[in-house]
Amino acid sequence: MTSTSIHRATAEPAPRQSLLRPALTLFAVLSIVTGLLYPGAVTAIARMAFPHEAGGSLIERDGKTVGSAWIGQPFSDPRHFWGRPSATAPMPYNAAASSGSNLGPSNPALAEAVRARIAALRAADPDNREPVPVDLVTASGSGLDPHISPAAARYQAARVARLRGLERERVLALVQDHTEPPPLAVLGEPVVNVLRLNLALDALQ
Repeated sequence: MTSTSIHRATAEPAPRQSLLRPALTLFAVLSIVTGLLYPGAVTAIARMAFPHEAGGSLIERDGKTVGSAWIGQPFSDPRHFWGRPSATAPMPYNAAASSGSNLGPSNPALAEAVRARIAALRAADPDNREPVPVDLVTASGSGLDPHISPAAARYQAARVARLRGLERERVLALVQDHTEPPPLAVLGEPVVNVLRLNLALDALQ
């Protein structure tokens, strides 16, 4: 056999059938490991180490689940604190369709939405002329944010106190009690969980 024939023989591709079996085997193994074994192991460890968080961080009141600490809820009663707006569809705070509005700061639709939200806040509390905190009029990237800033909670304290017949200082103290520091005291900013705050507020009366 000449050197030319040897080169041609070694350059010929392997039969398709010889490549198909290991490719399918590798696909099946990776599917089982990454699709079943790994998620199952992580879920089992999480349920043992962090049962509350792994179960959805659900909040109960009088034996009934009233929501999750990590998914916002729509509060429209002016006697309650209002949360951050949600841009999810077809309903607000839809956990199955987490998304932001994707509207840029120069988009007329965003400016109109912000004006409408400011008008609703002013109508609920006509005597409040303080600047409206930005997180009360803009949606978060997920559309599910359960928190507002302490400034946003304090902005609403006078309205909530007046409509409930409470002293403003008492409501502000409740806000302070429910202000959560950032993780490790450096990651992010302090926040207030709206659902927890409203549940504590309802428990006062």
